[in-house]
Amino acid sequence: MKFGMNLLLWTDNLTEAHRPVLESLKRMGYDGIEAPIFDLNPDKFAAVGLWLDDMGLARTAVTCRGPDENPASADAKIRAAGVAANKLALDCCQAAGMNILAGPFHSALGYFTGNGPTPDEWKWAVGSMREVAEHAATCGVTLAVEYLNRFECYLLNCVADTVRFVKEVDHPSCRMMYDTFHAHIEEKNPVDAIKACADCTVHVHISENDRSTPGQGSVPWGATFDALRETGYDGWLMIEAFGLALPALAAATKIWRRMFTTEEQLAAEGLEFMKREWSRRAAVVA
Repeated sequence: MKFGMNLLLWTDNLTEAHRPVLESLKRMGYDGIEAPIFDLNPDKFAAVGLWLDDMGLARTAVTCRGPDENPASADAKIRAAGVAANKLALDCCQAAGMNILAGPFHSALGYFTGNGPTPDEWKWAVGSMREVAEHAATCGVTLAVEYLNRFECYLLNCVADTVRFVKEVDHPSCRMMYDTFHAHIEEKNPVDAIKACADCTVHVHISENDRSTPGQGSVPWGATFDALRETGYDGWLMIEAFGLALPALAAATKIWRRMFTTEEQLAAEGLEFMKREWSRRAAVVA
């Protein structure tokens, strides 16, 4: 098992100024980080990869798409823009040595029509993702498609929809991610949900119900870790938490008050929680 921290707690634009954060996470005992790829600049991420190599940190990536580059849009030009942006994000991953690209890049974040997805929107999203998956294969990257709760998108809101989506894309480079925050809102039972998507899951976000320190809220952690262990999951457990550092994402994350003392405290306590819970289950199996 690998334990990581998503950098969106600090920034949506990783620069030299964040090297102290990376060094702190390494000292805490993290295996790696998840870097936001919103600045689609492969040369920049090639340099990021060198920093991470020097620090001994593995890495994954996260990205998303907006209304002007929606891969599920009725407008072919907007769909093409979404595909192009996702391909460029993959180029950034390849440059930085990131082999997983996670996130809700299947459709536009925070965009709604007032209805659920139409058959055409579904078809367009599947077609767009198949094209992106073909590029992912050439980059050596696996797509970890993320479903979001109903308040953040309307295309993919649950495990069942996402498994269906991945199967219709039908490409080995297109898989999915399980996120405990979204599942806590949308799934009836985390054990059933995790088992239902086990064959498609390549990445897991560990995120508390209030987006703060994992283990200090109401996500059913015992059942969640039990199910992940039972299904043989052995990828990343990647903490995703949010604070007040990203006003640009406030409309999606809905973080209006401080939920923790410091980012470093959240990261340290979250890592301790993940390692403790996972080691307990490993000991039982052994």
